[in-house]
Amino acid sequence: MSAKAISEQTAKEFLYKYICTSAAVQNRFRYARVTADTDWDRLTQDHPWLLTERLVVKPDQLIKRRGKLGLVGINLDLQGVQKWLERHLMKETTIGKAKGVLKNFLIEPFVPHTQEEEFYLCIYATREGDHVLFHHEGGVDVGDVDAKAQRHMVAVDEKLSEDQVTEKLLTHVSDEKKGALASFIVGLFSLYEDLYFTYLEINPLVATQDGVYILDMAAKIDATADYICKPKWGDVEFPPSFGREAYPEEAYIADLDAKSGASLKLTLLNPRGRIWTMVAGGGASVVYSDTICDLGGVDELANYGEYSGAPSEQQTYDYAKTILSLMTREKHPEGKVLIIGGSIANFTNVAATFKGIVRAIKNYQVPLKEHEVTIFVRRGGPNYQEGLRVMGEVGKTTGIPIHVFGTETHMTAIVGMALGHRPIPNQPPMDAHTANFLLNASNSAVTPAATRTASFSEPKTSSDSCPAKKTKAGLPAEAQASSGCSRAKATTLFRKNTKAIVWGMQTRAVQGMMDFDYVCSREEPSVAAMVYPFTGDHKQKFYWGHKEILLPVYKNMADAMKKHPEVDVLISFASLRSAFDSTVEAMQYPQIHTIAIIAEGIPEALTRKLIKMADEKGITIIGPATVGGIKPGCFKIGNTGGMLDNILASKLYRPGSVAYVSRSGGMSNELNNIISRTTDGVYEGVAIGGDRYPGSTFMDHILRYQDTPGVEMIVVLGEIGGTEEYKICQGIREGRLTKPVVCWCIGTCATMFASEVQFGHAGACANQASETAVAKNQALRDAGVYVPKSFDELGDVIKTVYDELVADGTITPAQEVPPPTVPMDYSWARELGLIRKPASFMTSICDERGQELIYAGMPITDVFKEEMGLGGVLGLLWFQRRLPRYACHFIEMCLMVTADHGPAVSGAHNTIVCARAGKDLVSSLTSGLLTIGDRFGGALDAAAKQFSKAFDSGMLPMEFVNKMKKDGKLIMGIGHRVKSINNPDMRVQILKDFVKQHFPSTQLLDYALDVEKITTSKKPNLILNVDGFIGVAFVDLLRTCGGFTRDEADEFVEIGALNGIFVLGRSMGFIGHYLDQKRLKQGLYRHPWDDISYVLPEHMSM
Repeated sequence: MSAKAISEQTAKEFLYKYICTSAAVQNRFRYARVTADTDWDRLTQDHPWLLTERLVVKPDQLIKRRGKLGLVGINLDLQGVQKWLERHLMKETTIGKAKGVLKNFLIEPFVPHTQEEEFYLCIYATREGDHVLFHHEGGVDVGDVDAKAQRHMVAVDEKLSEDQVTEKLLTHVSDEKKGALASFIVGLFSLYEDLYFTYLEINPLVATQDGVYILDMAAKIDATADYICKPKWGDVEFPPSFGREAYPEEAYIADLDAKSGASLKLTLLNPRGRIWTMVAGGGASVVYSDTICDLGGVDELANYGEYSGAPSEQQTYDYAKTILSLMTREKHPEGKVLIIGGSIANFTNVAATFKGIVRAIKNYQVPLKEHEVTIFVRRGGPNYQEGLRVMGEVGKTTGIPIHVFGTETHMTAIVGMALGHRPIPNQPPMDAHTANFLLNASNSAVTPAATRTASFSEPKTSSDSCPAKKTKAGLPAEAQASSGCSRAKATTLFRKNTKAIVWGMQTRAVQGMMDFDYVCSREEPSVAAMVYPFTGDHKQKFYWGHKEILLPVYKNMADAMKKHPEVDVLISFASLRSAFDSTVEAMQYPQIHTIAIIAEGIPEALTRKLIKMADEKGITIIGPATVGGIKPGCFKIGNTGGMLDNILASKLYRPGSVAYVSRSGGMSNELNNIISRTTDGVYEGVAIGGDRYPGSTFMDHILRYQDTPGVEMIVVLGEIGGTEEYKICQGIREGRLTKPVVCWCIGTCATMFASEVQFGHAGACANQASETAVAKNQALRDAGVYVPKSFDELGDVIKTVYDELVADGTITPAQEVPPPTVPMDYSWARELGLIRKPASFMTSICDERGQELIYAGMPITDVFKEEMGLGGVLGLLWFQRRLPRYACHFIEMCLMVTADHGPAVSGAHNTIVCARAGKDLVSSLTSGLLTIGDRFGGALDAAAKQFSKAFDSGMLPMEFVNKMKKDGKLIMGIGHRVKSINNPDMRVQILKDFVKQHFPSTQLLDYALDVEKITTSKKPNLILNVDGFIGVAFVDLLRTCGGFTRDEADEFVEIGALNGIFVLGRSMGFIGHYLDQKRLKQGLYRHPWDDISYVLPEHMSM
């Protein structure tokens, strides 16, 4: 959500820190917070004025009218405050329907004043601007300030002046106070704007000859502006409304939400309740709560929440396990139900999210059965059939009763089943598999002819209020001459030939649009180009039917607009941080008449600026916080309508007679489903977005539909919050709306809750009685709108109205023609399990695809938890085993002793020469590594093979030495240039001591040491060197550690695993030499002449 209430202490802290006014603001920062844990001695040390002044004490828990409720202690000394708190602190109190415990209190200095010195001041935001209310009589008995107060609206992008304040607001204030109050109000308004407040009320505001005192203050700020205001806000705490506890699980989900691009929300209503929900979608979550309450479950409803925006499997798992953990803490005598519901997803892979839920159910299967939990599932969207299948399977394998339903079942039908109001079907009907809609049985590559006219009412000429004047493509509006009349917003937003630019590298959404275009028999794709500032100009590959086409991608918008003058729609997938700037830029081009803003979380103040600019330029904005809209047979925005299976199932490839407008993107897809099942289909549908101030309103689109001949009836899905639905009533009364309207406002459950609940959409919050869903539904019903009794009956009402229109001849259903087919993408066919293909690569050591990196089956977090070290990781990646601790330590010792052997050896020499030639690290390291072989460093494998073969064949050490001499072969791993039997290599000695102490058996090492005795008797430097020692010791390790069969151990030797130890270890030394040469700034190496023997051929020297 956006507008969130803050505590009085936080609000005053912001005011005292940042207000800029000539008025003397008194008692700055003079407040003290008290809780049950307060140390009074420490408190009086920090605030010594508590001991000397008269005081006021009151709860700071978002409670309104505290004075009227007797919750303010006035004109007390500190002892009086403490006695007052004894009666109130940690005491349960009932305020209205909310029952809660008073935990947080604020103590401030008492301000002596007269009634004439009390004033009322309030600033709040609306779509058009910010309203400033001022009344010369403040305090607890202020009454109906809306009727009494002087008011002035400051329009969006305008400023408030002291003269305006004095003239419009201070007419009943004495002259001596006008100056200070005017300055204070202007300063407060600037603070309100700068810190992105949405509501700010001071009552009373006291003005005396000493200055201005802020006695009581209530405020809300736009939480989405955190990325702008963080330096001033700091870490803001948003307290829960009174009557609702703040639970750590809510904070955990809020933290997940903040770190995710998806939306994750959780509010606990009654942790002991038996009805729990896990609903996908902001709008759908409200509908499910409404239905539960309508069916009498309000007292047993345990939680409100939603997950949406394509969360990952891990995020869904974390969310689900939190719900399951909460619901399995206390048993309920009737058992419990979990409703896993949702509308038809537009782009979320249902199977992927269900995998996270399934994993959580498996982990909690024991407590779920102990608490007698029954689960009801209903979902639709991409790959939903597979999601439902795995959900059904987990029910069978765990023994938990899980009832699974798809799009063939009404969205909220499972609520009636769960609460015992309707029977549970034994075998619910299942819709066809996705593949049946998508796979083309025909070999024809020709685009099929149009199956139906794109629209019953395509206008032949422009519907603008004045003739369109041809503009120069790509030039901003201010660079072109005025057309002589203001541009009116178009009635028809999308046509069969509409072209769009997509801002953002959203290839999946663009491909979805092109597939929709193809199945609608458009002649050309609706996407002309993409804009992505983070790469250079290039081409992106997409499919048009079976063919591959290239779509231009531009770095800047100006080039895209100039090269594509036919474009009149911009679809912006810009992030919440960049959406404002990119939209402002797009509105400078007069060719653009529609902009869809997908991003959620744009600060309201910025959205209002966009709305004002769009209204001035005659541009229609859809969004923000929307999936977009769709016009069957013509055009769809981004991911609207879901994938092709849903497009075809809901008959969105051709127009019907019903137009709809909704706030929710997910619920718009549900409306597509409902309308397709009850009427001849959708003519056009728009999801205006869930923010408080959507770019276009319900009435903007309803009036378009009223003026569009092809639309015969209108469906509206409104919701709690705002007053836009009342304009429908006004339109009907004034005769502006004559077509039948079916409307239902979701959020009826809000009036049944004891405390305020913020629903999934930012705008879904009633600030007054008229904004409740119940009040709006009744007003619509009274005005003649067709209003069902609940969302459950919405489809029935739509069908009744449609049937009446067919009966009276208003609608003549067209003959249904099969749509053209579109080849399925390979990736999606594979996701559905319809095809198989040999993989180009196989790997068995690592998997990075999930939420966590996995080494040979072990999550990386476990690798660190168990302190496996480098040797353990090498064991996982090289040998696919968890090696014993001594084996891991031995590997690390081998890496240490082979790390370097000075600059004179060939590998180090090559690395140094390369480094001094100015080559980079990788090139220098590679130069050194290329010298490794049988003659340098690569003797580990060869030594292991020779000694193993001799030992395994039963040769005596002397026989082995004699055979190698007879064959004229060197014994690998024997001999050292410097070290000898009299000057032993300490590296070998260290390793030998460790191996003898820890290895269970050292047969091959003992054999090699016997060979060493024979060779050193002939020449003292023919010792078992470090390469040979590591080679034979590793064979003993592989054969005797218990982790490998004999064949597996021999295979690792054969494929070169042991040489890898030397390569990995010596790489550390080579890198060290490279860095050393760079650090010493050594120049190009040239070998000295006196170290070269120049030997010419004999015939030349003669």
